[in-house]
Amino acid sequence: MSMAKKLQRLKKHIVREEPPALKKEEPPEGIRYWDVWKAEGAEVFELDDEYCLTRETHYDIDTEHGKYTFKDAQKIIRQWSDFKGNHPLSAKGFQPSDLFFFDIETTGLSGTGSVIFLLGTARIWGDQVTVKQYFLPSPGNETALYAKFLQETDYSTLVTYNGKSFDWPQVKSRHTFVRDKVPSLPSFGHFDLYHASHRLFKHTMESVKLVNVEKEHLGLERVNDVPGHLAPIIYFDFVERGDPEGVLQVMKHNERDILSLITLYAHISSLVLRQGGNADDRISYELGKWFEAAGNTAAALQSFEQSAQSEERAVASGAAYRLAMQHKRNRSYEEAVSLFLRVRTSGMEQSIDAAVELAKVYEHQWKDLPKALQETRWALEQDVEKESLKHALQHRLQRLEKKLSK
Repeated sequence: MSMAKKLQRLKKHIVREEPPALKKEEPPEGIRYWDVWKAEGAEVFELDDEYCLTRETHYDIDTEHGKYTFKDAQKIIRQWSDFKGNHPLSAKGFQPSDLFFFDIETTGLSGTGSVIFLLGTARIWGDQVTVKQYFLPSPGNETALYAKFLQETDYSTLVTYNGKSFDWPQVKSRHTFVRDKVPSLPSFGHFDLYHASHRLFKHTMESVKLVNVEKEHLGLERVNDVPGHLAPIIYFDFVERGDPEGVLQVMKHNERDILSLITLYAHISSLVLRQGGNADDRISYELGKWFEAAGNTAAALQSFEQSAQSEERAVASGAAYRLAMQHKRNRSYEEAVSLFLRVRTSGMEQSIDAAVELAKVYEHQWKDLPKALQETRWALEQDVEKESLKHALQHRLQRLEKKLSK
């Protein structure tokens, strides 16, 4: 048998590896207003019979976005390498380029019927910030959307605004519909700036929506911005008519959100790294509570010491009480008692708790039963709302009276 005939017989058994989907110069058939898309820097990604659109925007590292430049943010992220102790926002061990700032736009708030039509990321890379957006031209193209997004998503940590509760669960939900055709979702860390903003700024703001935090703490006020709640309506209009004018405004809104995540992360990190220095007393107090929850005692003490001098009575009392508790744990009873006495006479909500702590120190550490009894009686004379606390105080009172009667 000739070699040509042998090759012909083997031809049907040869497994050919299909080349990867290529980005095309021309759009697939069906894209309307391509000249508008192209003018905005859009590109097409095709996979089998599906496609999505991508758009990339670059900003110089010296670009200002509110009170900070992106170079400031890059510098602050690097400062985490010198931070001592633990903190939920710590980027210690990361390079600025390891962080992916991430936001999505959806057709609804929840449920299997809600579709993500825009995935946006930003990354500080060298001397620029790159924003990359992945747009779903119609609901039937999710395989292409997630294939392209996951192809280019090589990150260690996401930075979002309420992403733990909303954005990433939405991504996971939609990914289940195409998971057999696209890469798996990666594992990663997560910095959620909504929770950080709520912790630090809720005392001065009715709402910690990102746009409000931008205005109050980043010096940003949006002009001609598309409200987020209109995004689903605009998207469905695009699906019907194909005109991208409104969708491009939504993409600009998404881009602003992502860029604000960079400078907001820088702002909150700066507050943490300075351990409350130059922050107002209330923020310093909230930082102290945050440090305390993270087990960073030294930083907590520093923040509480600053805010305990506040002219705002509620802040000063709360900080003094927590500072006293730290001294008590460290067995610095003289300092603890001095602060507990100050709190007990403040008339603020920690007064009863301070009296209870004084009674404990007097009884167990200083063996001064009369003073322990005095503080317990004082606490019971106050308006004790918690039945469990009232019961505990009554039990302490009976026990102290019994001891003193012997």
